[in-house]
Amino acid sequence: MTVTDTAHAVDPERGTLAKAADENFPVAPFFLPRAWRTDLMAVYGFARLVDDIGDGDLAPGGADARLLGVPDDRADDRLLMLDAFEADLRRVFDGSDGSDGSPRHPLLRRLVPTVRRRALTPEPFLGLIAANRQDQLVARYETYDDLLAYCELSANPVGRLVLAVTGTSTPERIRRSDEICTALQIVEHLQDVAEDLGRDRIYLPAEDMKRFHVQERDLAAPSANASVRALIAYEAARARDLLNEGAPLVGSVHGRLRLLLAGFVAGGRAALNAIAAADHDVLPGPPKSGKVHLLREAGVVLRGEG
Repeated sequence: MTVTDTAHAVDPERGTLAKAADENFPVAPFFLPRAWRTDLMAVYGFARLVDDIGDGDLAPGGADARLLGVPDDRADDRLLMLDAFEADLRRVFDGSDGSDGSPRHPLLRRLVPTVRRRALTPEPFLGLIAANRQDQLVARYETYDDLLAYCELSANPVGRLVLAVTGTSTPERIRRSDEICTALQIVEHLQDVAEDLGRDRIYLPAEDMKRFHVQERDLAAPSANASVRALIAYEAARARDLLNEGAPLVGSVHGRLRLLLAGFVAGGRAALNAIAAADHDVLPGPPKSGKVHLLREAGVVLRGEG
């Protein structure tokens, strides 16, 4: 165990929140009001931890399992961990702990004032847990619609929570937000084809793989052949269309929230541009876009030019 791993094991809350710097999009940038940043980081901490549980990416040492009351010898049981995490989430909303009513995990204790301040409901949080349960049971998606249904659980709740935290939810904004979040999830899947395959997961629809004559073994190659590149280009175009459909959300709000939402759209577009610049070969690893490209795309979004 390295020094970093040891620190994370001692303080899982800090280690989880530190991952915000590695995301494709800004989580709680400095220009937002302090109260928004506090609440968005509380939501991020929940979302990041539930993904880490589902992916088996928790810090070494078992601190998270012990906090959730899971025995050390069951800490690798992801479904059990997700069940324990859901039980702790419910303490955020009903206070039923049998002792002081507080959640056990510090990231969920951090969430309590946010839930109360913003009158958040359990549904988006439960959706994220359900998505990670599905990851333990479903490793392939037959159709694009099947994938969209998964994104409804795995991605769309995040955008809905951002709107709720900032007090800007309307049915139309939720619809646009869902399009953006689904697009960002698809982009992440395209970036992580090789990593996901290493976990025995494929988020490229099987019907599309057949259409482009792509076999699973093709995804395990060091670099993509022409068929894989064509498939990735096709799915990237779908994601870009969704981003474009959701982009009017940015113009529907004002001030610093507009900057934040522009950052989400710009992050997705910059990632898609990086994939295209790599000739859609994502198998060696996620193509990276620099901050200059991100800022350029944000300017385009804010000007409503694309």
